[in-house]
Amino acid sequence: MSDLPMAPVTPTPWEGLKRFTDARIALGRAGHSQTTAAHLAFQLAHAQARDAVHLPLDPAGLSPALQALGLDVLPLHSAAPDRAAYLQRPDWGRRLDAASRDGLLQWRQAHTGGEPADLAFVVADGLSALGVMQNAVPLLTHLLERLRADAGQRWTFAPLALVEQGRVAIGDEIGQLLGARCVVVLIGERPGLSSPDSLGIYFSWAPRVGLTDAQRNCISNVRDAGLPPERAAAKLLALLQQARLRQVTGIALKDDVDEQLPAPPSGPQSLRP
Repeated sequence: MSDLPMAPVTPTPWEGLKRFTDARIALGRAGHSQTTAAHLAFQLAHAQARDAVHLPLDPAGLSPALQALGLDVLPLHSAAPDRAAYLQRPDWGRRLDAASRDGLLQWRQAHTGGEPADLAFVVADGLSALGVMQNAVPLLTHLLERLRADAGQRWTFAPLALVEQGRVAIGDEIGQLLGARCVVVLIGERPGLSSPDSLGIYFSWAPRVGLTDAQRNCISNVRDAGLPPERAAAKLLALLQQARLRQVTGIALKDDVDEQLPAPPSGPQSLRP
């Protein structure tokens, strides 16, 4: 029997794969348990996910950056009065409060007679205001540049709705009240243990209250460590062009855009989910 002390941590043969992903792989073990380092890293990630859920959106800080993109910004609020109600009553987060609804109706009445806008953008905190504050402006910067340079068709925009305590379906009510042909919702996604800062994109043609998930499309995990904002903007533009051409979204609009986009840069980032 060897007199050498046993190593406190038993490594795994997957160690070299960790550079390709944020997923929890190759953690090793200490006896029959997790290592101290892996346990502490899990606790930190869990705390970051909880913080992301409860971090309040900063409309005053975000509005100037959105206005700098050439968009009018309308601050709105869902029917959920605060974060506790938002988390306990998801249905309240899907509808506007009375003041916001009245404000949109007044805007619509003041702009009657004009052509409907092609796109209405909605930026909502969702379950990660962090994901919105980090990724919404970069995504819209790349997207608007492409939309304004689209030689095939001209795009018009309704005011951007900046919504506190909002969920995905609130975009359908906003798009309907604004009379937009299509609504695009940028919303913080439910945090994962390695992705507290992820942004989701949902868009619906002919938005109206009562649409289901089958009638909208989704692009998820928009962040530098996932689908970078520039690539997400290219994917979204291609899908919006098809949605406008066919006047459909959801299961009627096949998402085969990745087959048409240039390959992402080589390296570890391109292999991350």
